[in-house]
Amino acid sequence: MSENLVAVIIGIVEGVTEYLPVSSTGHMILVGNLLGFEGEKASVFEVFIQLGAILSVLFLYRDTFSRMFKPRKLSIYGNGLTFKHILAGIMPVMGVGYLLHKNIKALFSPGVVIVGLILGAILMLVAEKMAKRPSVTNVDKITLSQAFCIGLFQLLALWPGFSRSGSTISGGLFLGISRAVAAEFSFIIAVPLMTVACLYDLLKVWDKLNMADIQMFAIGFFVSFLVAYISVVWFIKFLNKSTLASFAYYRFILAFVSYYYFFKI
Repeated sequence: MSENLVAVIIGIVEGVTEYLPVSSTGHMILVGNLLGFEGEKASVFEVFIQLGAILSVLFLYRDTFSRMFKPRKLSIYGNGLTFKHILAGIMPVMGVGYLLHKNIKALFSPGVVIVGLILGAILMLVAEKMAKRPSVTNVDKITLSQAFCIGLFQLLALWPGFSRSGSTISGGLFLGISRAVAAEFSFIIAVPLMTVACLYDLLKVWDKLNMADIQMFAIGFFVSFLVAYISVVWFIKFLNKSTLASFAYYRFILAFVSYYYFFKI
């Protein structure tokens, strides 16, 4: 299989799964294993194309980010969603992620992902079961304490296969935030968080980048951006009418198929 085709496939996988509650990390590990695309080059490529997915959300929510960085929004008395909410939402996972970075990377394997898929699915079903009528139906109504609590739920996503969006949206449901609003906040806090994480990983492997790989990386980046854009728009519309249950059941099926493929064949 040509490298360009591999770039398209993995770019699609990244774009579709990055913001859906199905675990992009889990899918990347599983698909990379299936395609035989592993090692240092694969790791760099997977980090790089995440920037494409990040850019799609930055483009979609450009007005929100623009408002947040106005002086009024940066002040301690700012109304609506502010830069403080973003900090509150990302501080827990950034701190723990930095301290346990090497330990987390060591967990990246099919078996660990399968466990994460199952546990994440259970969390989503429990959150749906316990969810009450939402009291927060607009992202600008999220409080600082709610933002911080969602950030604590995001810690679960440090386990490969658990899913960052699945964890944060579930946390939002426990806190009385609507599915769509919890998803939007999850996407927004993902931008600075993923940007920092991606740049941190890229800086460590910068010397391993090869100019001959530019075409493959560019294809993966563009595909990831385009597919992530479509995926986010569709997902928000979906959550306005449906629950997370279908994604939970998909995760159970994927975990079963993955277990059979990796451990029974």
